Amino acid sequence: MNDWLRILDQNVLVPPHPQRARQPLKESKAFQCVLKCLDGPLIKQGVLEVLSEVGCHLRVSLFDVTYRHFFGRTWKTAVRPAEQLPRQPSRIVFDEPVYFHTSLNHPNVVAVVEVVTEGRKRDGSLQALSCGFGILRIFGNKLESPTSASQDKRLRLYHGTPRALLHPRLQDPVEENRHMTLLESCSLQYVLRPHPLLEPVFHLLPENLLVSGLQHIPGLLPAHREKGDALRKPRLQKSVTWYLDDLFFTLYPSLEKFEEELLELLISDHFREGGIPLDGSALEILERRLCVGVHNGLGFVQRPQVVVLVPEMDVALTRSASFSRKVGSSSKASSGNQALVLRSRLRLPEMARHPAFAIVFQLEYVFNSPSGVDGKAASVTSLSSMACMHMVRWAVWNPLLETGSGKVILPLQGGIRPNPSHCLVYKLPPASMSSEEQVESGTVQFQYSLSPEGHLDTATGLIHSPEAERQPSRRPPTCPASPPAPQQGLAALQDSPVGPGLSLSQLAAPPRSPIQCCSATPSSRQPDSSERPLAQEQGLPLEGRISHLEAQLNQASLVLGASVADQLRELPFTPVHVPIVMGAQARSSGSKLSRASMVLLQASGFPEILDANKQPAEAVNPTDPIKFNPQKEESDCLQSNEIVLQFLAFSRVSQDCQGAPWPKTVYFTFQFYRFPPVTTPRLQLVGLDETGRTCSGSLLHLLVLTGKDDSSEAGPPGFQLKYLVEPGFLKPGEQRWFTHYLAAQTLQIDVWDGDSLLLVGSAAVQMKQLLRQGRPAVQVLHELEVVATEYEQDVVVSADVTRFGCVKPIGVYTVVKGWLHLTLANVGHVCEQRVRNSSSLPPSRSRVISNDGASHFEGGSLLTRGGLRLKNVVQAQKLADVDRELAAMLFTHTQHRSKGPQGAGHEGDAVRRRKLERMRSVRLQESGGELSYRGASMLAQQSIRAQHARDLQVIAAYRERTKVESITSALSLAITTKHTIHVTLGTAEFFEFALRNPHNVQHTVTIEVDNPELSIIQDSREWRYFKDTAKLHTPVEEDMFHLRGSLAPQIFLRPRETAHIPFRYQTFSVGQPALVQASAELRSEKGTDAGWPQKSSAMPTKHAKVVFRGSGGKPIAVLCLTVETQPHVVDQVFRFYHPELTFLKKAIRLPPWHTLRGAPVGSPGEEPPVHVRCSDPNVICETQNVGLGEPRDVFLKVASGPSPESKDFFVTVYADNWLATPVQIWQVHLHSLQRVDVSCVTGQQTRLSLVLRGTQSVRRVQAFTSHPQELKTDPKGVFVLPPRGVQDLHVAVRPHRAGSRFIHLNLVDVDYHQLVASWLVCLSCRPPLISKAFEITLAAGEGKGANKRITYTNPYPSQRTYHLHSDHPDLLQFREDCFQVGGGETYTIGLRFAPRQSAGEEEILIYINDHEDKNEEAFCVKVTYQ
Repeated sequence: MNDWLRILDQNVLVPPHPQRARQPLKESKAFQCVLKCLDGPLIKQGVLEVLSEVGCHLRVSLFDVTYRHFFGRTWKTAVRPAEQLPRQPSRIVFDEPVYFHTSLNHPNVVAVVEVVTEGRKRDGSLQALSCGFGILRIFGNKLESPTSASQDKRLRLYHGTPRALLHPRLQDPVEENRHMTLLESCSLQYVLRPHPLLEPVFHLLPENLLVSGLQHIPGLLPAHREKGDALRKPRLQKSVTWYLDDLFFTLYPSLEKFEEELLELLISDHFREGGIPLDGSALEILERRLCVGVHNGLGFVQRPQVVVLVPEMDVALTRSASFSRKVGSSSKASSGNQALVLRSRLRLPEMARHPAFAIVFQLEYVFNSPSGVDGKAASVTSLSSMACMHMVRWAVWNPLLETGSGKVILPLQGGIRPNPSHCLVYKLPPASMSSEEQVESGTVQFQYSLSPEGHLDTATGLIHSPEAERQPSRRPPTCPASPPAPQQGLAALQDSPVGPGLSLSQLAAPPRSPIQCCSATPSSRQPDSSERPLAQEQGLPLEGRISHLEAQLNQASLVLGASVADQLRELPFTPVHVPIVMGAQARSSGSKLSRASMVLLQASGFPEILDANKQPAEAVNPTDPIKFNPQKEESDCLQSNEIVLQFLAFSRVSQDCQGAPWPKTVYFTFQFYRFPPVTTPRLQLVGLDETGRTCSGSLLHLLVLTGKDDSSEAGPPGFQLKYLVEPGFLKPGEQRWFTHYLAAQTLQIDVWDGDSLLLVGSAAVQMKQLLRQGRPAVQVLHELEVVATEYEQDVVVSADVTRFGCVKPIGVYTVVKGWLHLTLANVGHVCEQRVRNSSSLPPSRSRVISNDGASHFEGGSLLTRGGLRLKNVVQAQKLADVDRELAAMLFTHTQHRSKGPQGAGHEGDAVRRRKLERMRSVRLQESGGELSYRGASMLAQQSIRAQHARDLQVIAAYRERTKVESITSALSLAITTKHTIHVTLGTAEFFEFALRNPHNVQHTVTIEVDNPELSIIQDSREWRYFKDTAKLHTPVEEDMFHLRGSLAPQIFLRPRETAHIPFRYQTFSVGQPALVQASAELRSEKGTDAGWPQKSSAMPTKHAKVVFRGSGGKPIAVLCLTVETQPHVVDQVFRFYHPELTFLKKAIRLPPWHTLRGAPVGSPGEEPPVHVRCSDPNVICETQNVGLGEPRDVFLKVASGPSPESKDFFVTVYADNWLATPVQIWQVHLHSLQRVDVSCVTGQQTRLSLVLRGTQSVRRVQAFTSHPQELKTDPKGVFVLPPRGVQDLHVAVRPHRAGSRFIHLNLVDVDYHQLVASWLVCLSCRPPLISKAFEITLAAGEGKGANKRITYTNPYPSQRTYHLHSDHPDLLQFREDCFQVGGGETYTIGLRFAPRQSAGEEEILIYINDHEDKNEEAFCVKVTYQ
């Protein structure tokens, strides 16, 4: 008994938070956590000086972050010495495992590890100091999946004690809170892994109890070794079955007086709590229950058996004389003192021969509880609230190990003394009584035996335990710390006609599952039947799950274990793509023009930009910082914004190769705000003379509109576009979005060759300088870099990279092609029709939507759909505007009878005919034909009356048919709430709907949503995150919704209760914008305004509907959402050219986090999580978790379509776990081209042919290539492509450098500038064999170059013709490109080296090819420029 009491007192557990305990039960998971070593200088030097014998130990506790609640029991490691050795890093080795199991499978259930230092003060007393703590995440962010970390991990430690976690400011995630301070260079090394070997002993270990492998657990055999870990591979102790018979309870002073006093005290307590007295008959005893179970000091080994006790006199009236004599002899002879009798045998198969195993008896009384304060009886439907139960006595018996049978008398205990169920018990008798009377007044006696046949002389039936034979099970029992009062165990099978088959408390309590209801009924199944379901054996509530199927699945998983083990283990693999550095594709230079460039542009005669008062717009420096004030923009009296884009000139890079192609004409493509994409007309590049060369050496070309004959038009140079953004164009509340667009957006401009239709490059410009901030007009002149991006494969690839299964890395090169001179301006105008409150967002911007305004019916006509009538005057309207269906029915027959033109029967035509009739009658009266007109007028009036009568009949029939539908639709407006939200791509729009139960009864409300982009926030952590972001202070509830798989979620509402339902609307799809007004063609005028986009691209308006249905299926509230899609910011544009019908695989590298817009600010060394989403569901877009400080890559895998199809999509990048707001939005263009593979040698010509197929008409076409120096076509110029004909295009490729790269080839209609065909030539070039090498030194700068000579000997006996080529024609020219030499003779080749501005080294290859242009020899000349 002493061992049992000691273990019971030492292992008292703090239960979990009540809100967490009310969650649905889950399968318990077992874990092993090995605390290995503690690294770092945790113990300060001052502590070592004050204390002696300093030691260190760890304390581990379970903590619920959501409710800030510690639970379970704190576990401590052994104390380790903390002496630090000089010149050695501080490390304390623990290497102690701790085991536990829990069913609270939630990411916010964590383990808190505290580092404690203890030592003795000078007076000899022991003092403990906390040195820090860490938070160990047991479960990952994904529910139902524990972190599978089998390798060692480092736990970061924080300053302070774990009591800091109870502070309300520490919200989840706690690790990212600014109040948490990390301990530098201090960490705890640990391993956390699942431990399934602990599952067979769940019945011996309570849930949430932390135990060590060195701790002795009652019911387990010790480890093989003396100091071994008993829980690493636990072994169960052999069980023994005990039988209990003739169980009698005697209460003080008698059963009648004991129960009478108990009822009086309960009535008195009810009066003190409720304030209304109860009648003595309102409270009565329904039954007397006995809970018997085996307890090992830590908890009940199995769920206690629940049986019913009856007074012995009730048993004697229905039993034989022998049983009556037995009852009478066993009880006290005093009158009125009768006992409570158990009429059956108890069987306890879970006993073990261990000093800590004991049998616990708990006596409980069940009463009927009044249903209300007035004491009226409850209805049958509220029977579940009638039963209340109290524990009145308990006893414990620790059987001797060597005994086999006998009789036991135990004293009953009560009061506030700790008991196995950890609940309050009825008071003890007064202490003034003698000990003999106390024992005699409260005892329990019974017969025990180890044999089934021992001491069984009655014909009573057996009472079976929840399992016939205890077997190791993978299903854990419920926590024994909870009181057994509300549990639904097995009832005693009564063989008496008096006792019912079920306990009354079980009838009153609602069953948890149908399985338990069936298990509680009398059954003919044998107690030792192996077919008993596992849930019935364990007595577990399975919430409607099928237990035997689960058991079979568990067995099948063991059988399949071997096959699973044979599967290949996947190695961590990272694609070997060299990532594209984000930001290198198109960058905004933001550079300030030099004064020389300003002089050239000013003298060119570009049109001047004027404000509304015809004054020049204020010039803004592009490098000056912008102070943006939204209030100043909203309060501006000039609400109309005229955005002007003026393309001025295009400069060529001075270092560009002289022979490189330079376009003669260019055009630009871009998209501004939600206007449609713009393609400008072809602009001719007009070069200036040498005075047009700037100091930097760049060549300035003015942009001039081209005429029909490709000649320059007369007039000022440049090209100008205007966009008028006025309140009439913007939707309500869109003014603020447009201002934010200008402040944060970067306009991407693509520059194209007007002749070859090849992309020259891209430029990007920030538009924040267009914010006028109260000024009448602003303009800014930019010089933007036009950057071209080339993707090439590396020349040298290591062997491990090119092994089987890997992809060669792809190199990305950016080349500056030139500079675009662009002027941006914003001219303010006064709005003629000022829209009221156009700059402010509507009231629907509020985060909380209430349906209070929709709680009554306004009344009115069925034809006025919910419109409020402010006056009692109703204006007549056209029938077609009120009800089109009724108007169509009325004018159908008129249309058939009409002989006029089609459409004369419409309402508008009827009004016109009526006016013409009046005019004719007036003219007849004036002409004197009154008599003839009177007769005709009478006939017309009769016809009109007949027509009106028929119309009234049609109207009456129509109204009768649509009356029910119209009334239902009108009444639904009383519960309908309309709301408008403004969303952008990838951004989650959060709001709450205040749902109110309008009825006086409770409802289980089903929430139905008809739009997949609108969802309910079900995770409380996500809800709390959005509320903190929106600064919303409404309450947050845990486990608010009842989820039913794919069915709609449900919520419980009490009568007249209001609950806030959180929603999020997030769209990743980009629909085609609806074009408004007529087609917008760019007008090519000779004036200053070269073009006006006359149409706008209205973003599509979406709708979503949420219906809240009550228990009966009728709606109690309806939420109608109008979703206005706003333009989104594009941070980066990527354009890829790829072969058709293949997969494009790219890796895009993210920049450092502190440079991203909207990135969270974290402590040094911390990086937020990365998530990506794509607007196209057919595109695979993902990112991988990498180590701290490593760069982040986003991987794309896109399937290209047939040529010349293009695919456009958006990629959003997030830095938070809930994908709330993207930190980056990328636009990706994928162009599919026909692929042509060419394998060649550098410097040697390779020929191939491409098939051209004609279109339906004759076309004049020309072939253009992106690398004209390396790829030649035949025919070379313009040629005729016959209709529907087939023709060959001969291609000759002579690459200048080795490696793999792409060359674009376009076939263009020169008359209409249309793309007829396009190819992607994939070159795979290998270098030639170098036969000779030379070296030369030249002077760098403005020199004259140098002339050199080399000799070549013809190795053939006959005369040969040779051709000379170079891979750097800009640096080396030949005196003769072709020469002839006789057999065996030597020829001198003249070389001319051109000067170079910069110093350095360059290797120039000289190719000597034969008459077939095949390489004979190759020389290498190394030129050093000094």
